[in-house]
Amino acid sequence: MPGTKRFQHVIETPEPGQWELSGYEAAVPITEKSNPLTRDLDKADAEQIVQLLGQCDAEIFQEEGQAMPTYQRLYSESVLTTMVQVAEKVQDMLKEPEEGLVVLSGGGTSGRMAFLMSVSFNQLMKGLGQKPLYTYLIAGGDRSVVASRERTEDSALHGIEELKKVAAGKKRVIVIGISVGLSAPFVAGQMDYCMDNTDVFLPVLVGFNPVSMARNDPIEDWSSTFRQVAERMQKMQEKQEAFVLNPAVGPEGLSGSSRMKGGSATKILLETLLLAAHKTVDRGIATSQRCLLEILRTFERAHQVTYSQSSKIATLMKQVSTSLEKKGRVHLVGWQTLGIIAIMDGVECIHTFGADFRDVRGFLIGDHSDMFNQKAELTNQKFQRELSTKWILNTVSTGAHVLLGKILQNHMLDLRIGNSKLFWRALAMLQRFSGQSKARCIESLLQSIHFPQPLSDEIRAAPISCHIQIAQEKEQVIPIALLSLLFRCSIPEAQAHLAAAPSVCDAVRSALAGPGRKRSADPLETLQPALQ
Repeated sequence: MPGTKRFQHVIETPEPGQWELSGYEAAVPITEKSNPLTRDLDKADAEQIVQLLGQCDAEIFQEEGQAMPTYQRLYSESVLTTMVQVAEKVQDMLKEPEEGLVVLSGGGTSGRMAFLMSVSFNQLMKGLGQKPLYTYLIAGGDRSVVASRERTEDSALHGIEELKKVAAGKKRVIVIGISVGLSAPFVAGQMDYCMDNTDVFLPVLVGFNPVSMARNDPIEDWSSTFRQVAERMQKMQEKQEAFVLNPAVGPEGLSGSSRMKGGSATKILLETLLLAAHKTVDRGIATSQRCLLEILRTFERAHQVTYSQSSKIATLMKQVSTSLEKKGRVHLVGWQTLGIIAIMDGVECIHTFGADFRDVRGFLIGDHSDMFNQKAELTNQKFQRELSTKWILNTVSTGAHVLLGKILQNHMLDLRIGNSKLFWRALAMLQRFSGQSKARCIESLLQSIHFPQPLSDEIRAAPISCHIQIAQEKEQVIPIALLSLLFRCSIPEAQAHLAAAPSVCDAVRSALAGPGRKRSADPLETLQPALQ
């Protein structure tokens, strides 16, 4: 490709994997696919877990492959061109920042990343003697930075109202909406609103699925689906009135866990773009692909350096797992932005693994009133240190829960259903592992959510938001529903099977291996017909 042939890559990333092959989980968005690299993650030891998750992270830096269909990647010419165009818009605002604003917005991990980056770049500007230009929005407000509040990202109207508040009185506003799977209504509403008000707003959508894979389910409080919003943005991109940045970086090592690769790729893409804008405006030159590629290579080096410490990461993972197994607690303590990353990792374990909020907790300590105070921060390795820390903490906390038996193959079987995205992911797992119809799986899932209340036609017909409101307060909803399907038994009987097993995944494995259970050679085969 013209954009990358002039520059030699720092590390050798693996060739595009099986997930890129035509027909592989065709009905499933890339961010929800099962990564073939980690299909047996639940059977791996600590050292193997580190190696596998490191290989998954390396996929962020892969170039386009020859397999069909091909997806645009981070180094694709089209992506680099769009990054340059967006950087130029930021650069224009940096030249005259008085009445401008850059808003970084998202729900869950994406919102926490928005918070982290707005803090970093505002402090950078302060260090240069400039007024803050950046702000952030996170679904559910500031409390969501330090608490798991996944349900709040389901409201498009909430997103618009929050955007109106922070943008009041500004004449030019760039809104960077982050939704890893192109699925969060909170972001969809904001992007739609921006396109209706282009005299003030410029919307930039960041995610890691093709637009054709964006979520197309109706949004309860909005008139458009996410896919329709993204398609409209693509049309407006021709006039640079909107931008879509959505390179494919491959499925997560832990299926659907966007806190991991999705969060890292968000950080890499946006910090590269924003740093390029700051560096070039400071030098009085135009933003270029060369500048972007120089910064991207530093993130590649961070990957190489981080995973060169695999044995130490594995040792720490085993210690964390042992502590959690003995009902101990794990405290992640950091200073400045590293403390923010520690908090993020701890919070995200709650909904990802059904963990207690006290199991893994992050703490920000020390004087964090001035995180940036020197111009040199533009060229040092602060952002790369943050990314390396994130990779290590994600790998350790994920691997520790894998060793505890919380993961089946590479699926989060014990996640807490906190929003509509997680509701549909739960349903997909039930279809995958039971091989039963979508209708039967929905029935079992609703039974598990609402038990001990019997299902009525009124409950069945209720909006998904009603089911989520109840499900988010319950534990082990998915494994209980799955055991009910596999044993064709009642919810109390499924609960008894689960209580008698050493772990959630041991209970399910035993059911899958039981007499009369006919399993395909590839468990992925059971998912395809059900989702078609």
